[in-house]
Amino acid sequence: MYLDVRKFDGKDAVELHITAVPTEGLPAAEQACEIFSAVRKSLVENNARILQERIFGTDQALTQVARIRAEIFGDLDDGVKPAWLSVVSGIKGDISGMYVHAVTGPAVVPVQFNGAACGRTVTAGTTKFLTVSAIPTDATATAHDQADQMLHKAEAILKHVGGDFLSVPRTWMWLGNILDWYDDFNTVRNAFFIERNMIGRGMVSKMPASTGISVGPVGQNACTMDFTAVVEPADGMGYLDVGGNQHSAYEYGSAFSRGSWALSPAGKTAYVSGTASIDEDGITTNIDNADAQIDDTIDNVVAVLKELSCSEDDLAFAYVYCKTPEIEKLFCKKYPNFAWPHITMVADVCRHDLLFEIEATAVKK
Repeated sequence: MYLDVRKFDGKDAVELHITAVPTEGLPAAEQACEIFSAVRKSLVENNARILQERIFGTDQALTQVARIRAEIFGDLDDGVKPAWLSVVSGIKGDISGMYVHAVTGPAVVPVQFNGAACGRTVTAGTTKFLTVSAIPTDATATAHDQADQMLHKAEAILKHVGGDFLSVPRTWMWLGNILDWYDDFNTVRNAFFIERNMIGRGMVSKMPASTGISVGPVGQNACTMDFTAVVEPADGMGYLDVGGNQHSAYEYGSAFSRGSWALSPAGKTAYVSGTASIDEDGITTNIDNADAQIDDTIDNVVAVLKELSCSEDDLAFAYVYCKTPEIEKLFCKKYPNFAWPHITMVADVCRHDLLFEIEATAVKK
């Protein structure tokens, strides 16, 4: 298996970013035991508590292994559910991998909202940091209405802990079957952000960095959402609307910044949005050429990292999204020793002609 543990030491806390990818070809239950045991060992050895957690695999596999996680994690499970995220079977098999953000030092406090644990806060020095994962929606509603529910629930949770959407540097929009309704999703998100004065004609935009990808929640729901927020201090984050080789995504109708930064428990975190092979005008480049799209995407991510005052050495984790299993195999063959801590998975990107996407997160000590 592949296990990468990145530790970032700060004045008031230590942050851990743990990436675990199972051994190829094992049954899902064995893969789950392998990665859950490895992650638990890392958490225990570092006396760390979970802040945010995601597990990527097929619907069937993830439904089966939830019990295994509960048994292995034991008292590390504080009642906040991980994001169980559905992808098709990839190069590793039915489970693509697992990611955990954890912290050592200050207390991690589960956030209760409407009778359920939905996220966690941690206060390190003057920074109060919030994580929320897998916001539930009504599976019987239309995809449009589920997206609207998701955003309003996120806002209600933020208000519950003393924040609002201007406290949010990073969102992850997990949108099953994205190609069927991405325009509709953008209509919902754009209207929501405009109402909150986050975007608008003649104003400086305040859009979170984001990923919108065809990785949906396990089950019948159309979408779910994760986010991070800096509840305190009020000036503890910023946005990079235009970044690297690309202009504002809002110019072609999608409300997210190319990157953002935020104070986090151990220092400053830089978020690079889901990034693909797109030029300054928002046009897909290297049509039908997966090899070239892979290279251009990596170059675009590195360019945004540089503008956020980070390098590849600062990376905490990355997700690599490949449109087909063949493109995943191509990436792994092209970069057999890819140095970034990463999980590869098979998922549609937001356009039919985009074959590859990467998002990345770095921590500057």
